[in-house]
Amino acid sequence: MTGRPPARLGEALVEHGALSSEELSRALAAQRGSGKMLGEFLVDQGIITAATIVHALARRLNVPGCQLRHGLIDPNLFKELGEEELTRLKAIPMFRVRDTLTVAMAEPQSLPTIDRLRSLTGCRVRPVLALEDNIGEFIKKYAAGNVDVDEFLTSLAESDVEVVEKEAIDDGVSTDLDHMVDGSPIVNLVNVAMLTAIRDGASDIHVEPSKSGTRIRYRIDGKLRDLMKPPQGMHSAISSRIKVIGKMDIAEKRMPQEGRVRIVAEGREIDLRVSSIPTLLGEKLVMRILDKSNLQVEMEALGFRAESLAAFKRMLLRPHGLVLVTGPTGSGKTTTLYSALDLLRSPDRNIVTVEDPVEYQLELINQISVSDAVGLTFARALRSILRQDPDVIMVGEIRDEETARVAVQAALTGHLVLATLHTNDAPGAVARLLDMGIEPYLLSSALNGVVAQRLVRTVCAGCDTKYFPEEHVLADAGIAEMVGQPFHKGVGCQQCHNSGYRGRKGIYEVMEVTADLRKAVHGAAPTHVIREQWQRAGGQTLRSEGVQVAIGGHTDLEEVLRVTHVDDDHEADVAPRRDVA
Repeated sequence: MTGRPPARLGEALVEHGALSSEELSRALAAQRGSGKMLGEFLVDQGIITAATIVHALARRLNVPGCQLRHGLIDPNLFKELGEEELTRLKAIPMFRVRDTLTVAMAEPQSLPTIDRLRSLTGCRVRPVLALEDNIGEFIKKYAAGNVDVDEFLTSLAESDVEVVEKEAIDDGVSTDLDHMVDGSPIVNLVNVAMLTAIRDGASDIHVEPSKSGTRIRYRIDGKLRDLMKPPQGMHSAISSRIKVIGKMDIAEKRMPQEGRVRIVAEGREIDLRVSSIPTLLGEKLVMRILDKSNLQVEMEALGFRAESLAAFKRMLLRPHGLVLVTGPTGSGKTTTLYSALDLLRSPDRNIVTVEDPVEYQLELINQISVSDAVGLTFARALRSILRQDPDVIMVGEIRDEETARVAVQAALTGHLVLATLHTNDAPGAVARLLDMGIEPYLLSSALNGVVAQRLVRTVCAGCDTKYFPEEHVLADAGIAEMVGQPFHKGVGCQQCHNSGYRGRKGIYEVMEVTADLRKAVHGAAPTHVIREQWQRAGGQTLRSEGVQVAIGGHTDLEEVLRVTHVDDDHEADVAPRRDVA
């Protein structure tokens, strides 16, 4: 098993304390008749383990030692050096950190071998002892392409993803081999997960513990997809790595934590919001990807129809008042608000935002992040902003009566206030604020309008094909008369991960408050009355807007119906118009 060890194995084992002199003598006597090498015999008999042999020899030679396993070997380095050369050298490259190459060698004291590796790679070589048979086993695996998750774990050099303002733990090469061996593949795994998610346009990365190991998924176009499944025993190290770069407490595993990290990937800076929460099987971590290059702040590019966009701009260009953007989490509300701020920002305006947290930094805008830890809530920050001579105020979310009341008062006293609210549709925002205790006469005076929005997945251009929806689908969409007319659908391909969709597009329900609607709000009219009155004046519901997007070939009807689905109890209130064709 040990081949020709670079030191007398028996002496090393005794010196290491793994065997006594008497046990060694008995083992040598038994080994002579077996035809096996001493190390192989000792392991076969269960007297010691292979790891013990490595540690004993490494200590004797005063070099680091390791046992090769999944995740420690860079397949790209293996291909660069080749099977034949590595077999002859009895060595295999593990990983490269900057200009230092760590190599597992059966003879780590061999200067000719080290010199040869240095000339082949141009790197400083750091030898690590491994058993010859262990090296041979992995050379055969990699030569045959049988590397399992290794390519995922180590296909990324550390320089491809750089953590900005790294802690001291991340710089330099550690002298502790165990830390280095355990750390580098984990660093690479986390880097691969982040870079792959960024390249694929994901919004979140989920790192979840499971009974069989770790499950890493990422969210693309609103849907979670499997990214990789690292083997058992790596979850704690993966969690620790993410928490280290997120400036979180790696020792605290019983309480939820939040952190933030800025990385440089593919030449651009990207912010990651990190959160952890304890589960039955271990900590689950989620990284929210905030890639400013994906932030679309030009309002014309968001997907508004021309009439809806004109109405939204009229709401924003009034000198004061309250403009609300509603929708569920992940529907693009923040992007819409940032596009509104982009329209409004100029050197002659004082624009202040209060967010939880600030997702993207914008020029010419003063942005405040709420902090419950110090008592800086939305309401408290909003009151302080009013003493800062603002022209435009953006409130990340109206969550309670106090915040709602301050926002309405600010809108009434000469400020333009933009805010988000969680409601199903635009007319429902009025009822929500009334339920929060806002008086109808105040709300009717303050409200400029409401935008409700959703994101629909768009058809993948690589597998776009025509199809004919079933009659009940057309009926649900309110366009039963379009039976026999073709629509567009993706059948699935490699580009879209066989989903049929690639990218998303916004659909917007824009309710501008006119004189008639203002009267209805003043009278605290029910939501269905406000909706009917708005639709009679030409208002288009979310489903109507979505159906128009499907008719235009950007998405399919099933996706529109999924995104604009409502409970049966509310079907009468949000039934789509039948004249959208």
